[in-house]
Amino acid sequence: MAVNLSKNGPALTAAFKEVVDEKSSTNWALFTYEGNSNDIRLAEKGDGGLEELVEELNSGKVMYAFCRVEDPNSGLPKYVLINWTGEGVNDSRKGLCANHVSSMGTFLRGAHVTINARAEEDVEPEVIMQKVGKASGANYSFHKEASSRFQDSGPQGPVGSVYQKTNAMSEIRKTNKDNFWAQAEKDEEKRRQEDRRRADEERQQLDKERKDREAKEAVVRETRDKERSSQIEQQKKYQQKQEADSKEMEKHRYEEQEDKEAVQKKSVRRGVSLEKANEAASLISQRAMNPREMFKQRERGITPAEPDVPAAAPVSPQPEEAPAASSSVQETAFEEPAQVEETSSYEATPEETSDKGVCARALYDYQAADDTEISFDPEDIIAGIEMIDEGWWRGYSPDGHFGMFPANYVELM
Repeated sequence: MAVNLSKNGPALTAAFKEVVDEKSSTNWALFTYEGNSNDIRLAEKGDGGLEELVEELNSGKVMYAFCRVEDPNSGLPKYVLINWTGEGVNDSRKGLCANHVSSMGTFLRGAHVTINARAEEDVEPEVIMQKVGKASGANYSFHKEASSRFQDSGPQGPVGSVYQKTNAMSEIRKTNKDNFWAQAEKDEEKRRQEDRRRADEERQQLDKERKDREAKEAVVRETRDKERSSQIEQQKKYQQKQEADSKEMEKHRYEEQEDKEAVQKKSVRRGVSLEKANEAASLISQRAMNPREMFKQRERGITPAEPDVPAAAPVSPQPEEAPAASSSVQETAFEEPAQVEETSSYEATPEETSDKGVCARALYDYQAADDTEISFDPEDIIAGIEMIDEGWWRGYSPDGHFGMFPANYVELM
């Protein structure tokens, strides 16, 4: 990334102008970065020259110094730019800041000497002044030469020379310094490529983990859905079974209730039938002549005569609670000679009474006391009725038997 000079631009520009202004007492300014960012700030400034400036350099930072010095040859002001990279700065930071040197040189323009320094021996004031003197292009002073031109200096010594012995280690260090920034740039590019490669690997690993996690979640979700569906199906089956059992129980209860109601209705009808039968029996018992005896005499061809003493009337059946007693009472009340019963015991066919089409529906059940009577149940149809008496009629029962029955036990159709 490029160096940022705009954030603290006014302060940087003001410090630079103070250094280049010959009337100002400030003759050096030191610039550095804000933390690990690329923003340049003013670190320090002063008027103590190179000696004071060197004391402010930090071995753990990358700094840029701009200093005004006096040319030892011409006495004119000269400007020195020092690109300081401390030995404690990590390599990645060195490579990044190497790209900012040209931008800082453009901002701190007008420097006569530029020094790339890494150690204290590189910024010794004497060494820097020597470089300034060499860069001035003249190693003499006009005023000094004019004052000594006419003076006798005595015997002349050997002529001096500017030749300096070549120091191999110094040349190697200088070459290493020149190649340092190029190597730093290469290292920085390799580091960036490694960072990109590592970021790609991490992204691919994250994508793989995400896909694996989604696949596992899908399997778990599908298993959970199947379990839920199975539970719902079992619950439906259980509810259907409960409903079927409930309907079956309700049906049983309904049937039992209907049976109870039928029994109750039958008991009520039987009770009413017994009341009617008792009423009919009481009415018949008050008659002076027994209708059964009259029927028998008519069948023998004898004209019935009114006896002086009224014969006992047939007794209607008693309540169902004592059927045996009722039968015994009827048998006692209607004891007949054996020969008469044999002659009166016969069955008539429907053809014999085809001209008598009177029919009635049974209101109550009635059980015959002997062969001269017929038995029937409620709702049975009695056909071929002969109304021979006010209280007793004759007719055909549903089973085809012909005999007498109480008239108040039926209703005409």
